Amino acid sequence: MIETLRNAWKIPDLRKRILFSFFMILVYRLGSQIPVPGINRAVIEQMFQGNAGILDFFDLMSGGSFKNFTIFALNIYPYITASIILQLLTIAIPKLEEIAKREDGKQKLAQFTRYLTVVLALVQAVAYTIGFFNSALISSDALSIITVVLTLTAGTAFLMWLGEEITEKGIGNGISIIIFTGIISRIPAGIGTTLGLLRAGTLNIFEVILFLIFAFAIIVGIIAVQQGERKINVQYAKRVVGRKMYGGQSTHIPIKVLMAGVIPVIFASSLLAFPQTLAFFFKGDFINWVEKYMSPAGNPGVWIYSTMNVVLIIFFTYFYTAVQFNPFEYANNLKQNGGFVPGIRPGRPTAEYLNKVLTRITLVGAVTLAFIASVPTIIFSFTNFNINFGGTALLIVTGVALETMKQIESQMLMRHYKGFLK
Repeated sequence: MIETLRNAWKIPDLRKRILFSFFMILVYRLGSQIPVPGINRAVIEQMFQGNAGILDFFDLMSGGSFKNFTIFALNIYPYITASIILQLLTIAIPKLEEIAKREDGKQKLAQFTRYLTVVLALVQAVAYTIGFFNSALISSDALSIITVVLTLTAGTAFLMWLGEEITEKGIGNGISIIIFTGIISRIPAGIGTTLGLLRAGTLNIFEVILFLIFAFAIIVGIIAVQQGERKINVQYAKRVVGRKMYGGQSTHIPIKVLMAGVIPVIFASSLLAFPQTLAFFFKGDFINWVEKYMSPAGNPGVWIYSTMNVVLIIFFTYFYTAVQFNPFEYANNLKQNGGFVPGIRPGRPTAEYLNKVLTRITLVGAVTLAFIASVPTIIFSFTNFNINFGGTALLIVTGVALETMKQIESQMLMRHYKGFLK
């Protein structure tokens, strides 16, 4: 990783992209320190002490912006939820599917996603302002409420723009990098809390060792799964065109074990946060019920949350893989170019074979991903370990780091080819 960054730094264009991404991340972190006007932060701190289980998860994913109730308190998650909804609707609604297949379809769907993001952020901002955090308002008049709602909504819209800028002008993977930055920004505070608990005797050293072992196992596991692939041999038939002979070479189709990366984990955590967001519209018994039965900090909530997390991760792994790789289209392209899988007839039999391999190998990746994300959450919920940095966070951090390094390597390779051609 260090060698890759060092080599990338030597290329002027990539150096500019890395510096641009760094400054965008710096803007994000600076914005995470700007408080929302009209909010009494002391009241919010008291609420965190009384409802730590349901609120700490939001604070972890927002990089501390939620607890401090800054302009980025909603973070980028309304955008992720909007992306999920649009992708599901694209399959369900034929008109949207037609738009997606057009030349400008990608830009159109991105535009729809932006509009939906603003709507969802507005709804979520209203839930926070007039719901759970209503008592934290310094003044409860209409102008104060509108100011807080618009500030939170604008914060999410700005983060959405920031992520797109990193994707286009930076090193890529903008939205994931924002989530990655938010999570790792909590590590120093988590280490400080852990050391304080160790000195006070509240936390056992064996629990810290257990966390480090699980953290190492998760990192190794996600790297192994993301790097794993199944190579399907492909042979191209020989063709004579004029006096030249084409084809005849052998190659392979690399089918990755985890083609979807950590996107299923991000999608699942965003959807599971919805009931907790809904609870902010209400107070008293309902929010206590959500914390007990729908929160990873509750009991039996941790079991319900973990079960739903496993189901959603497996579903989104298959869903996102299906969006990225269509066996029937791939088989038709192979047939048109004179390619075939040895022992398999071209056309539909090849598509069915690819689909069978893809289904089996994706199951392995999906179950492994769900297991890594859920087991640490269950274990840490029954210990005094309060670092609040479980399997989901580690998965996202490791996966995004791997994907970002691949993006940089691919850009380096592309520039090397350009230099050779010049």
